This record gives sequence, C-alpha cells and structure tokens, in this order.
Amino acid sequence: MLGEASPASEQSEASAPEERALVARARRDPGAFGVLYRRYVDRIYAFAHRRTWTREAAEDVTAATFERAYRHLDRFDTAGSGFGPWLYRIAANELVDHYRREGRTKTGRGQRALHALADQATYDDTDRLECEQDVERMLGALSTLRPRYQQVLTLRYLGGMSTEDAAESMGCSKAVLAVTLHRALSALRRSYDRSDQGERGAGE
Repeated sequence: MLGEASPASEQSEASAPEERALVARARRDPGAFGVLYRRYVDRIYAFAHRRTWTREAAEDVTAATFERAYRHLDRFDTAGSGFGPWLYRIAANELVDHYRREGRTKTGRGQRALHALADQATYDDTDRLECEQDVERMLGALSTLRPRYQQVLTLRYLGGMSTEDAAESMGCSKAVLAVTLHRALSALRRSYDRSDQGERGAGE
C-alpha cells in the first residue's frame, strides 16, 4: 500500500471540478465510482492501518468506508471541502465503530490512543484506563456524542491527525476546529462523568 497523504495533498492532485464531475457521474455510473476508489483506496487504507495496526482491521475499515461512501453519494456536498476529506470523515466514523467492536484492548498502541483521549476528557494525567471495562466506558461516552463531535475527536486523537489535516477533513478552518474540539471534549467529559455517577449509584 502507498504511504498516507493528507487530504490537502489529495485535493492538489485532482482538480475539484473534476472530482465533482466524477461524483455526479458515480451516482448513476458505478464505473465512475471505481475511478474515485482507485484514487483514494491506498490512502484510506494507510490511514486505517496506522490507527488499527493490523492488516485485517485496516481492510475492514477501508471496505466499510467505501461501501458507506457509495451508498451515500447523494449526501456528498459538491460545494464542500472535497471528496477526499469527506472520505476521511467517513473513515473516522468507521474507526469509532472498529474500536467499539474489536479494538478495545487488542494492542498497546490502541490502548495508548484511548488513554490520550481519556486524559483530555478528564484533565487528569493520573487517571489512566487500566482495563477493558474502563475502555468500554470511554467508548460508550464517545458514542453518546453528536456525529460531528465523534468525528473531530477521532480524527484528532484516535486518528492522530495534525490540526491542519483534521481541519481539512472536517471542512473548516483551524480556528473553527479548535472551538469544535473544545466543545467535543467538554461534551465527552460530561458524558464520562455521568457514566461514573451512574456506576457509583448502581453500586450503592
């Protein structure tokens, strides 16, 4: 597979009008979607592999990303940031599902990615996730957030994207990304706190 490229560099390789035309054709011609698939499949695979660390999981995430993209081509905004960034947002959602289904405690690096998110959510560097139950609580809290908040947290923390690339994939400026990320972390922290309170109440 090829090395990972940023959404911004992908956009530079193909003109926006050309991609918009391809997407319009792909809505009625599967062959046009095949062009888009070949253009981006290695990049999405590389993105998924660096976040799941196994070939099988990366292939599953990649396949699910393109399947969802094809089913929802009618939702693609041709006036937006581009097809590549849109695919990365879909891949981010698939990664959330992957972590929830399979990636809870399979790898040390997977745990560290979730630790980084937990530390941001709790503002407590001594509060580490120690077991699968804690990881599931964090993922459960993440799943309660609105989709845009899940996307920004996944791209920035679980996905490890730079601020610039995360903003490009979200279709916004770095300033807007910072505000969205702050709000998403606040929402995640509240959800995580509610989960803690619920468990304490159940134990009383």
